[in-house]
Amino acid sequence: MNASDAASPAAGQGGELPAVAPQLRALRRRAGLTLEAAARDAGLSPAHLSRLETGQRQPSLPMLLALARIYGTTVSELLGERVADRDAIVRAADMDPSRAAGWTYFQAGAPGRGMQALRVHAPYGAQGDIVRVHPGEEWLYVLKGRLRLRLGDATHLLAPGDSAHFDSLTPHRLAAEDPDGVELLFVHTLLQSPTAALCLGHLNGELP
Repeated sequence: MNASDAASPAAGQGGELPAVAPQLRALRRRAGLTLEAAARDAGLSPAHLSRLETGQRQPSLPMLLALARIYGTTVSELLGERVADRDAIVRAADMDPSRAAGWTYFQAGAPGRGMQALRVHAPYGAQGDIVRVHPGEEWLYVLKGRLRLRLGDATHLLAPGDSAHFDSLTPHRLAAEDPDGVELLFVHTLLQSPTAALCLGHLNGELP
């Protein structure tokens, strides 16, 4: 058994993901992949992928990210969401701020998609000691001020106009370098849910 085959929540347990079984098989076939080929590319056993496709098991977030990449689609489509159901335009007047641990977040993209876009203001001295590790990718662009970004063992100082794009399984820390704080655009690939609404906040009670 592969490490990725570790038990994921079965249907009916608390905190489960929306049912994805109907989509998984259809999208695999649309991609022209056999069960064995898709399972191999995702690091799963064919039996485990078959259980996901028949609704006997629920996929974890890393599994969804891997399958979306292999099938050439998004986590949103795997979850059966329709793009037409969401407004493509986000007006500045609708960007109500949310706050967590001193940081201010403005939703800059439509909810429920495979990517989440935020405009973030981080004050000096807030959350700089938090190490974040979670599945997905992150892209950020510094709008104002300077950002100190630690990726693994390396530390980078980003000025306005600088950007970073990295695998978020790499341990990372973000902190404002200057007393006036830092403002940035932030895009990440994480499953959209009420507990993951703020990508830099807490996820299921634990730090990301």
